[in-house]
Amino acid sequence: MKRREIIKQLGVVPVAGSLMASQSMLGGTLGSVTGPLMTKSSKGPSIYESLGIDTIINCRGTFTILGGSTERPEVIEAIEAASGYFVQYDELAEGIGRRLAEITKADWGMVSAGCAAGMKHVTAACVTGGNPEKLIRIPHIDDFEKNEVIIPRSSRNYYDHAIRNIGVKVITVDSPEEMREAINPRTAMIYIMTGDDNETGKPLSLEVISEIAKPKNIPVLADAAAEDLSIPCVHLERGATVVAYSGGKAICGPQCAGLLLGDKDLLMAAWQASSPHHGPGRDNKVGKEEMLGMLAAVEAWTTRDHDKEWQTWLGWLDEISSKLTKIDGITSEVTLPKGLNNRTPRLILKWDPDKLHITGEEVAEEVARNKPRIAIGGWSRGDSTSITITPSQMRPGNAKVVADRLYDFLSQKREPISDEMVSPSEDISGHWEADVKYFTSNSTHKFYLEQDGNWISGTHTSENGSQDMIGMIEGDEVVLRSSFRIPGNGVNFWFIGKISNGELSGSVFLGEYLTAKFSAKKVSYRQNRKKLNVPGGPPLAT
Repeated sequence: MKRREIIKQLGVVPVAGSLMASQSMLGGTLGSVTGPLMTKSSKGPSIYESLGIDTIINCRGTFTILGGSTERPEVIEAIEAASGYFVQYDELAEGIGRRLAEITKADWGMVSAGCAAGMKHVTAACVTGGNPEKLIRIPHIDDFEKNEVIIPRSSRNYYDHAIRNIGVKVITVDSPEEMREAINPRTAMIYIMTGDDNETGKPLSLEVISEIAKPKNIPVLADAAAEDLSIPCVHLERGATVVAYSGGKAICGPQCAGLLLGDKDLLMAAWQASSPHHGPGRDNKVGKEEMLGMLAAVEAWTTRDHDKEWQTWLGWLDEISSKLTKIDGITSEVTLPKGLNNRTPRLILKWDPDKLHITGEEVAEEVARNKPRIAIGGWSRGDSTSITITPSQMRPGNAKVVADRLYDFLSQKREPISDEMVSPSEDISGHWEADVKYFTSNSTHKFYLEQDGNWISGTHTSENGSQDMIGMIEGDEVVLRSSFRIPGNGVNFWFIGKISNGELSGSVFLGEYLTAKFSAKKVSYRQNRKKLNVPGGPPLAT
């Protein structure tokens, strides 16, 4: 296996992940602060530059870590118009709910503090039935009549943490038969993430789930966060009780707002479970400005020229493709989405990494970390590598900057990367005990490592699990990687350090969870070298 291929397995820091965490890992610092916060007096990126923060050209899409989506002008106008006045929030929610119902043809509508907050509020509503005595007892719900949520395994994801925050027991199922068996008097709700796995005709399609749930009066929550808004809502028509959207994605509303559409009674109970009402949702406050901004985004959705937007995006991709394909060896294609989720064309630029002597991941890293900073995707598959450009959140003028930046970097002549590696300074095979220092706590981890030249494999035992570990050593520099996984969540560990006299220390890059420090020492286990006697049969006495 080539050196580059093994390094690729260790993982390149994902560009859609935390750029802040990466800076911390690399020891980088933010730019110098130039003075007081700049606002209307200086338009453009100056408000961020006054804090020493670089802006980024977003060619990835509606990732929250990059700021979601660009708010529509109508949204900003509504936010500004809403500020400076006082209203009674229940009356505001009533008016917005009624207006959203008129626009979307749904039974009712509600604005939450993001899609995940909306999922949390709906779960609380299903658990409590709108009873405030139960609401204020969350998350201590073991004795509640309804305290279980069923989720198909294909719908388990990072965002279902919002549902688990209520304290429910999650029941994971793989088939309609398992779902029927899982339903019992304690079932409060069924949750699905919309997409390929619940399309019409699939074993656990929304229609099938609804057919199972409705006779038993079990609400179905459909998470359509990154989808285009359909009017009337296709998922409600297919049997969902409530559908949740993100405000800061395709709808281009406030980043900190979400949209819930569906059954009025259930959404009124969800509103009861959200701020300004005290209880488990008080920490998910949505302001009057965001509420009206979200409503304005939905209204704008019905008047936006979506075809014109699409043609604009294709034009930007063509501008970038036309320039990059002038480089010998680079080909391009535009892929089109099949469904409503993340509905945008994408440009894929491919080449043979052995000819240009660079991978898509390396290109993505270069443009992500150095000015002008651009967030793109980078991938490798076999003997092909590529970068991807998603145009939905690009701004006018970005295409030229992106094309020029990528052309200048990719057209540079590079020598083949040598497969030769610096010999290891030490053999790190064996058992290790590591002290991991998080921001305000310490944790003891254990490694069992086997070294074959420069390459390392083994086991990483973290505080809550045991997982495979891979890595490499060059000279005294060591990189180790593992992934801790639980249903719906996970943590990636990159241990990056130096070995000296049998001691290993450095930084732990935790992806979106920022960084930690670690130090590790080899440990020896006393071996009991006594001959083992195997019993001849079952014991005759205890």
